[in-house]
Amino acid sequence: MVNRQNKKTQHLATIFLAVMGIGFLATIPLKDSIWRTILQGGFEAGLVGGLADWFAVTALFRHPLGIPIPHTALLPKNRHRIIAGIISMLENDWLTKESIRKKIDTIHFTDKIFEIIDNELPSPAVQKNFIMMSKYLIKIFDIKRFAPLLEEELKARIHEIDSKNFLPLLIEQVTIREYDEKALDYMLKEIDEWARKESTKYKLGGLAVDAVENIKADGFMQFALKSFSNLVNEEKLGSIIQNLILKGVASFRDPLNQNRQTLMIHIDHKLQSLKNDQKVYEELNHFKTHLVNKWELDEQITELLNQIQQKAYDYIDKPNFYDDYLLPLIKNGLEQIKSNPERVLSIEAWIKNHISNFVDKNHSKIGTLVKENLEKLDNKTLIKMVETNVGKDLQWIRINGAVCGFLIGLVLVGIKALF
Repeated sequence: MVNRQNKKTQHLATIFLAVMGIGFLATIPLKDSIWRTILQGGFEAGLVGGLADWFAVTALFRHPLGIPIPHTALLPKNRHRIIAGIISMLENDWLTKESIRKKIDTIHFTDKIFEIIDNELPSPAVQKNFIMMSKYLIKIFDIKRFAPLLEEELKARIHEIDSKNFLPLLIEQVTIREYDEKALDYMLKEIDEWARKESTKYKLGGLAVDAVENIKADGFMQFALKSFSNLVNEEKLGSIIQNLILKGVASFRDPLNQNRQTLMIHIDHKLQSLKNDQKVYEELNHFKTHLVNKWELDEQITELLNQIQQKAYDYIDKPNFYDDYLLPLIKNGLEQIKSNPERVLSIEAWIKNHISNFVDKNHSKIGTLVKENLEKLDNKTLIKMVETNVGKDLQWIRINGAVCGFLIGLVLVGIKALF
């Protein structure tokens, strides 16, 4: 489009120059008169002006008519000076560090960034990239490297737990949930089941007989023990002891039994006394330390983290993961940042500071980049580029030269004829 306009303007300039030449030639055969002289002078001046401007415009880019006239083809001959001037003008006048910094200070980067993020977050492309990035981060997570750190942290937290903080609570829960009575009932049940066994009866009887026979006594007591051992055998004596145990267990299993109540009160006092027993706390802490130090958690933690990693990876593939979980999380984080003016200003200052530092470090590369791109162009391409962008205006110089020369010629010849 630009080339077409340039060609039209070039043709128009040539037409104006041709008109001036034809007009000059056409006035030569005419009879001498003041109007012929004035008109011929105008066409002559227009022809001279048009030719002069054509020469000047052409001399910028090439030798007119291919003749190597001095001080023509200025652009090819002085391209290095022109490029150096362009670079100097860019670096020192148009795009100085100070001007760029001032422009940076006028831009509210955080507002633009937040606006872009808000507009782009719901887009399918952003959703796809966020999901891919999330899956990638989960996949590259080094579990083997993280597991020892987690084990160390977990053990450190357990070491920090003081038994004084949980033993009183444990004792209270034992009382509230009646674990002491349940434990007693469980023990009585086990004793009852053991005592009812036939084998238990004979064991108890045998132990009792042995105990009686091994009692050392003199005189009447010795005679009494001998008589008692002759009256009862192992089975009878075991049965007597068995019945005593069963009756005792049955009485203690009765919630209203006075002995049971006395025993429960005694147990409760013992439990309460543990709250103030420093030796118990020391023993519990020692036991806890020993247990934690011997506790090997590396394999269990690694396995657990592997399971969590796989579940998280699979969870991301759910269709509603981005809309229901990740997107609200991102938006909530952005809203928290926006609602904190100090944080926004801090981010804004951080961005501007980094951009300014980048400009300071790379300002000289502006000229280098321009120079590299211009150096890649040969003379023909460079001339074509300049003519493409400013050729139209240069052709209008030719048109203006012809027209202005014509008008000035009319004026001068008219003044000459007048005097």
